[in-house]
Amino acid sequence: MISRLSLRALTLGALLLTTTAALAAPCGTSPFETWLEDFKKEAASKGISASAIQAGLTGVTFDKSVLARDQSQKVFSQSFEEFSGRMVPPRLTRGSNMLKQYGSVLGRIEQAYGVPGEVLVAIWGLETDFGVNIGKFPTLRALATLAYDCRRADMFKAELMDALRIVERGDIAPQEMRGAWAGEIGQTQFMPSSYIKFAVDFDGNGRRDLLRSPPDVLASTANFLANHGWQRGKDWEPGGANFAAIKEWNKSEVYAKTIGYFATQLSRAP
Repeated sequence: MISRLSLRALTLGALLLTTTAALAAPCGTSPFETWLEDFKKEAASKGISASAIQAGLTGVTFDKSVLARDQSQKVFSQSFEEFSGRMVPPRLTRGSNMLKQYGSVLGRIEQAYGVPGEVLVAIWGLETDFGVNIGKFPTLRALATLAYDCRRADMFKAELMDALRIVERGDIAPQEMRGAWAGEIGQTQFMPSSYIKFAVDFDGNGRRDLLRSPPDVLASTANFLANHGWQRGKDWEPGGANFAAIKEWNKSEVYAKTIGYFATQLSRAP
């Protein structure tokens, strides 16, 4: 026999489930515009301000080109020799110049986070050619498209929520938030969730600007690595104490090895 207290608990539980279901935006089962309205309600229920939701999502449309790219992804198949041979030599001179140009900033970053400038500059160069190619896809549109699609809906819904939080705290205006097709933002390509967790205001202007501020970009990248087990003063090549932290940046063995190799080449540059 169910007691009145248990019955009340069951009724309340059912009500909460109904409310949560009503606020949740189910993927792909209704027109995109309907899904987006449901998502806005869900974002509001999670504490995101009405102004950030309006600024970030008004006029956002479905992008078939993003979906096509997601569905046609190929497994990374280049060998280390092929990938590093293609990526590192053309970037060595510029990387060496960047080490010199941002020497004082990189020195302060290493003091703060323990990550040497060579590693940060290597990542910077491999990700976006030192900020030249950050991507042109409107981030909120790309993330909304991927969240609406049922392939990895939960993951991209969470990233879209965090993109709105970036807007809310004033780091980047929605119209300026552009990057790679899968939602990566800035000169070292942070997903919004990593942006929220690890971006820092290293130039002291009150914003964490990973689009335009190299000090913020490099310090935020160091902060990510420091929070993923980077050990001050230890080696970063495969087998070294810090290679695991580099693999947290990019789980591809080939890519991680190329970061380490590039950083080593930079450390030997005149």
